[in-house]
Amino acid sequence: MSFNLQRYGIEVEEIHRNSSVPVLYEIGLRREKGTAISDVGALLVYSGEKTGRSPKDKRVVRHPGSENNIDWGEINIELDEHVFMINHERAMDYLNTRDRLFVVDAFAGWDPDYRIKVRIVCTRAYHALFMQNMLIMPGDKELADFGEPDYIIFNAGGFPANRYTSKMTSKTSIDVNLEKKEIVILGTEYAGEMKKGIFSVMNYLMPLQDVLPMHCSANVGESGDVSILFGLSGTGKTTLSADPKRKLIGDDEHCWTDKGIFNIEGGCYAKAIDLSEENEPDIYNAIRYGTVLENVVFDPKTREVDYSDTSITQNTRASYPIDFIDNVQFPCIAGHPKNIIFLTCDAFGVLPPISQLSPEQASYHFIAGYTAKVAGTEMGVTEPQATFSACFGAAFMMWHPNKYAELLAQKMRQHDVKAWLVNTGWTGGSHGVGSRIKLKYTRAMIDAIHDNAFDGIEWVKDQEFGFDIPVSCPGVPSEVLQPKNTWTDKEAYDKTKEKLITLFRNNFEQFEDQVHPAIINSGPVNMSGLLTS
Repeated sequence: MSFNLQRYGIEVEEIHRNSSVPVLYEIGLRREKGTAISDVGALLVYSGEKTGRSPKDKRVVRHPGSENNIDWGEINIELDEHVFMINHERAMDYLNTRDRLFVVDAFAGWDPDYRIKVRIVCTRAYHALFMQNMLIMPGDKELADFGEPDYIIFNAGGFPANRYTSKMTSKTSIDVNLEKKEIVILGTEYAGEMKKGIFSVMNYLMPLQDVLPMHCSANVGESGDVSILFGLSGTGKTTLSADPKRKLIGDDEHCWTDKGIFNIEGGCYAKAIDLSEENEPDIYNAIRYGTVLENVVFDPKTREVDYSDTSITQNTRASYPIDFIDNVQFPCIAGHPKNIIFLTCDAFGVLPPISQLSPEQASYHFIAGYTAKVAGTEMGVTEPQATFSACFGAAFMMWHPNKYAELLAQKMRQHDVKAWLVNTGWTGGSHGVGSRIKLKYTRAMIDAIHDNAFDGIEWVKDQEFGFDIPVSCPGVPSEVLQPKNTWTDKEAYDKTKEKLITLFRNNFEQFEDQVHPAIINSGPVNMSGLLTS
């Protein structure tokens, strides 16, 4: 009996369910504009006008069953049921006009006790292959027994939302309905919206079971020691977790249960900007037949990709199954973390390359979620700009950040976990004056954490931030470890540090009414003698 979608009011007869990679390649190359094959066999695709997520167009249906759990505001924008149904109807109408549709039935979550069944209904072979890479694909028997999904995504992104519909602010809308267990996508063909839609759902469901969902990468050593690495885009989360000495558990989304951690996904979604075999060999070698390369520029004759060309977008991406990485933990489940590493790219050049945090400081920096944009990345940006994203993934968090911070602190105390702040940004001055901390130094510091090389050494406490800075690290010049020592202009360092502290404190004010005083008091304090107001 052939598979159909009539129970959803979709009458399209040609349905491709969990299709093979060759079938999806063939349809994509024949039917989808801008699709090609790279010189190493990856599928080159173009997502259209939107080459990144549209966070201001993501909405959540307000419903009595869940409204008291949602942190409503600029991230979780409320939508009423009636408008959701208008968008839902618009999506169904569009899907019914297609000659063929694709269905992906798969799992989110490697732990069978917590995984959810997900169904994707989409119009593009590119989207189907992307989600088959990113989710955990069922075996033949699991697919036969799949039944009805727990959540379904209707991706009608090739058709716009009606901007004159109430609450619509553009022709793009990504609508999450927790009670109907549906996500409807209109007005964007960027595949990452599907991936992050599922992550948002897991971020809502897991805390209900006392499980911490995390926007982090994770790996495990030979002795079973697990490290998780938090960090916003551009901080090195994917690069540093692909460690030849350790097995990769996952590069982006995990959950921490009372048994340990598990990866939510079955694949990796790596940034491809300036990708090279020398700096990121694991990711570079994962790009082959079956990989989806989004919005990259390539030579029309040789099909060789120019990873340095960002004329389409800075957000070029590669999506591939996790087993395209050589050194992987299978299944993607491991024990409790021994180390938590917060990655930040501090373009101000103030934070040390590595410091150790107390549990309260860890909670503070987790809620703050700091990194910085550098000058020149956007029009009008002439100096570094601080970016704060709560829990290192505010755009995907449904509950108030403190909910996740409390779960983190509870699990850290319970399992005696060490926390570290690692700056992959600038040293010797802010961006434009100083230089980026060498990747080999950052790798050496991560190795030192895993090798317990900081046990029994001397530490220096930063008087304003309160964290402890090691005076030595194998493979790293000692002067690099103390940021002020790397600045020629010490007075400029003090002024820049004071500015960054003020930015931290101003950002944290929004959380203080729901955060424990011990966490608030573990944040940075202004420098004596430099405070002007």
